[in-house]
Amino acid sequence: MLFVLAIILFLALIITHEMGHFLVAKRNGVKAEEFGIFFPPKLWGKKMKGGWEFTVNLLPLGGFVKLKGEHDSDTEEGSFGAASDLAKAKIMLAGVAVNLATALLLFTLLALVGMPKIPGIDNQFTVKSDTKIVRHDVLAAFVEKNSPAAKAGLQENDKLLRINGVALVDQSLQSLTKQFAGQTVVVAYERAGVVKATQATLLSTKVVEASRKTDKPKGYLGVGPQEVVVQRSTWSAPIVAVGLSAQLTGLTMQGLGHALQGLGGTIAGGITGNSVARQNAQTEASSQVSGPLGIYFALKGGSSLGVLYMLFLIAIIALTLAIMNVLPIPALDGGRLYMMLASRLTKAKRLTPKLEEGIVGASFLLLIALIVLITVVDVKRFF
Repeated sequence: MLFVLAIILFLALIITHEMGHFLVAKRNGVKAEEFGIFFPPKLWGKKMKGGWEFTVNLLPLGGFVKLKGEHDSDTEEGSFGAASDLAKAKIMLAGVAVNLATALLLFTLLALVGMPKIPGIDNQFTVKSDTKIVRHDVLAAFVEKNSPAAKAGLQENDKLLRINGVALVDQSLQSLTKQFAGQTVVVAYERAGVVKATQATLLSTKVVEASRKTDKPKGYLGVGPQEVVVQRSTWSAPIVAVGLSAQLTGLTMQGLGHALQGLGGTIAGGITGNSVARQNAQTEASSQVSGPLGIYFALKGGSSLGVLYMLFLIAIIALTLAIMNVLPIPALDGGRLYMMLASRLTKAKRLTPKLEEGIVGASFLLLIALIVLITVVDVKRFF
């Protein structure tokens, strides 16, 4: 049920983003011709009272609002081109504003009721004097086949409580299992709200050390742990929302930088015929991004951890949509805005329809090609 809710909320992010464009355009006298969920080809459509068409399309890559006279040089009354530069900027940035406001609202709410801590980020933004940890669990994110954990009956998403009476929140799983290497231990865990116990004979240090020299390293217990930490704030919740958004924006830009470096390395490796460099660069680029399939599995995984994690993931996606749509990518909102501003510095002051269509069309095809490439990588990653 949470996964279905996550998908609905994800669709709501797309709809509200496009609704921002739609309403601001209408407020500024620009007529809309189509409001589309996903990208064409069209699956279903209905003519609405205001004369515009609502459509549901095939490719799950976002959404769009088609405005009357979208060329910057159009002059017909009610067209986008005839609107003032300020009105155009408002229309193009409206979706970004909606996504950013959604992210800040969700982060504030989560800070009040329980903000999940992102694994791998030790300094996640918070106001320490107004932060209290309300949940700290260790889950079995992965159970290796034929491992001591698998033989003992442990399963993914089991909450690991204690090993030989020592609580896992007090000591890491790795250090604790290393301490009892080669011994038979009692593992206490919780599954579906029921606390259980089982015995597992851990691998010896010799076996574990030898496996690290291979492409299939093993752990003493054979469990990939995932720490689930939730912290709560009170008066500082809005501050936490703004600070965390700024921190995640920085991390997103850093990840995009690595992805672009990897993409450049992939192209260079392909041109020079250096297959090793190309493969390494492709791995670097693909590790930084995810496509529609990656979002699907992220929502599925987040939903399995509870409603707080699901809402946290939706907030991160909302923030990411805002960030991506202010970048200078011609096919997206920010790129269209930058193109308009840049054209004002030229002698013509307006882009010709042919040039504008060429820039946007080429960038859109490149964007689609990139999404296809990322989806192929996601298929390999998740299957």
